[in-house]
Amino acid sequence: MSERPDYAAYAAKMRHLAASGHDLEVDARFVDMISPRKARILDLGCGIGSAVGALRIRGHIAYGVDPTGSILDVACELFDPAWFRSMNAEGVSAAALREQKLPVAYDLVLMSGNVAAFLTPESLVQTFKHVASLLNPGGFLIVGTSTHSRGGPAAQELAATGSGLTLTHRYSDWHLGLFSEESPWSVSVYSNDGSRRAAGGPDGIFVLGS
Repeated sequence: MSERPDYAAYAAKMRHLAASGHDLEVDARFVDMISPRKARILDLGCGIGSAVGALRIRGHIAYGVDPTGSILDVACELFDPAWFRSMNAEGVSAAALREQKLPVAYDLVLMSGNVAAFLTPESLVQTFKHVASLLNPGGFLIVGTSTHSRGGPAAQELAATGSGLTLTHRYSDWHLGLFSEESPWSVSVYSNDGSRRAAGGPDGIFVLGS
């Protein structure tokens, strides 16, 4: 990872991709698939807000936090600024969210786009612990990142130890691809202790009976 990322250039690149109609919602579709309807969702390192916007369209109560002002500026240009706050992933806690007038309990927390790679091992451990304290029973943390970079599956396993979060699934992409050690990308699904909120209505399940 670069010691001094060019965030202004990254923001400009993402603004261009959004304006050009590129598909920036694949992670949001994954999240929508496994979430109950009208889920409360927090996107850590939300970038230009594509996932938050897509989840809002699908009826979820989604918010995003990101520490980089130039990137959040793009999110606020494209979407409702009320959905976003300036905050580091490792700094997200109930107290910090309450101070920012955001909810402190979530059905799902998303951390995609190599956000984990920017965190030190210590910060990743702290982030997992904070997320576990914010998730409702049975809630999910979803981490999408490069497999062999800092913050990849090996580091996540260490961070999950003692956090209350348990790995339930791991894929090689957002389309449920089979994961192997050679996969360059990983999508890891961690579940909080307890039973998650049941989906309302049939939600794809139609039981035959009298």
